[in-house]
Amino acid sequence: MATATITPDHDAILAEVLIAAPPARVFEAITDPRQRAAWWGFRGPAPTGPQDPVPFRVVESTSDLRVGGKWSNEGIRGEDQHFHLEGEYLEIDPPRLLVHTRIADFVGPFTTIVRWELEPREVRGLHGTGTHKVGTGTLVRVRHSGFAGHLEQCNSHRMGWEVGLVWLRAFVETGESWESRTNFRLA
Repeated sequence: MATATITPDHDAILAEVLIAAPPARVFEAITDPRQRAAWWGFRGPAPTGPQDPVPFRVVESTSDLRVGGKWSNEGIRGEDQHFHLEGEYLEIDPPRLLVHTRIADFVGPFTTIVRWELEPREVRGLHGTGTHKVGTGTLVRVRHSGFAGHLEQCNSHRMGWEVGLVWLRAFVETGESWESRTNFRLA
């Protein structure tokens, strides 16, 4: 399970998840455009009410992974609503740290900063033969800041990070992609 909380000043979201894979593998999943497009989104059913999540997916992703380099995601929400995210890499220290700006057309005209910290951890997993040591895992900590004055967006992104980190974990651990994901799930 992933967790996400909002700082008392409502400026940042602090999220984390433990993934049963080494930091290098997790770093690759968040920086490689093909992999990022594969894990972020879900195919689920069309919403039946105003509170139901709308399926979305990334259709094109780019990345110039260097300080000052740009990244972007082009996507589709629902049947035909296009969205665009972009940013610039500020710090890169593979496989332990990635910091970038983020501008999303569906959020509004303000820039936020996403800081990914990947820390190696020993993990154990439940397998058919019982619980045993699996190997090196990764504690992923995300700080997404810049929401001061945008409380609604901060609240929305808190849930987005909880779900998104679960999707990242499922992709890295089992290969689950948006195409095979039929619901907007938190576990």
